[in-house]
Amino acid sequence: MNELFSKEWFKAAGLRALRTVAQTALGMFTVGMAADEVEWSYVASVSVVAGIYSLLTSLAGLPEVGAKDE
Repeated sequence: MNELFSKEWFKAAGLRALRTVAQTALGMFTVGMAADEVEWSYVASVSVVAGIYSLLTSLAGLPEVGAKDE
């Protein structure tokens, strides 16, 4: 439990969440869709929720944090 909520954990979890937000936003675009056809509020809303889910999932543990030999 020591590594949970450490500076290293926040950095790793934040980076994972940011990547999830970006991947979700990119995944919501359809090929050939014009910029004025995109519902930006919907893209932002779904992407932020995905980022929150990513942070909550990180509470279960991050392999890159605390993987030191014991």
